[in-house]
Amino acid sequence: MAWDTARTRQALLDAAVDEFAEHGFDGARIERIGTRAGVNKERIYQYFGNKQRLFGQVLETELERIATTIPLTAEQAEDLGHYAGLLYDYHRARPQFIRLLHWEGLQDRGGPALKEPERTATYGSRVAALARTQRDGALDTGLRPEELFYAVLALAAWWFTVPQAVRMIFGGPSDPEAERASLIRLVRRLARQGGPE
Repeated sequence: MAWDTARTRQALLDAAVDEFAEHGFDGARIERIGTRAGVNKERIYQYFGNKQRLFGQVLETELERIATTIPLTAEQAEDLGHYAGLLYDYHRARPQFIRLLHWEGLQDRGGPALKEPERTATYGSRVAALARTQRDGALDTGLRPEELFYAVLALAAWWFTVPQAVRMIFGGPSDPEAERASLIRLVRRLARQGGPE
């Protein structure tokens, strides 16, 4: 029977996402990744080279996933609250992404991040979409488009970054529907947009 290389590689990537999200780069263990995937850990070295490259592949894959799942065009920016709600939904369904970004930030030594030029271009296209929407009058111009985009990203992620603070500020246990509605209202007010929740 032939070895299914693509399936094995994907199983290792899936296991690595969870391992790196839970333990960060320094705490992640190649052996645990292999065990989670049900694959001999030597396959990791065969497919990815080393732990650093595997982490890079995990982060690159997750960045591509969110970029293609939740694009931001000028048309979508016309309801920025809806976009923020989509980000919230994504982070709720896939909390590993935020954790991976935090671990990457904790490892930041001042040099360029993984695929920084490509990531900068992706962020730039979203900022440009907001700028077009502002020029068309569908978004308030009180904030620069860079500031507005950053605020939306930060607000959508905050619920998952420090859930204890959200609990203390809003009181009581997490209520995803109420959190999502609050986020949408807040972003629409920030962008001075109306519309249904």
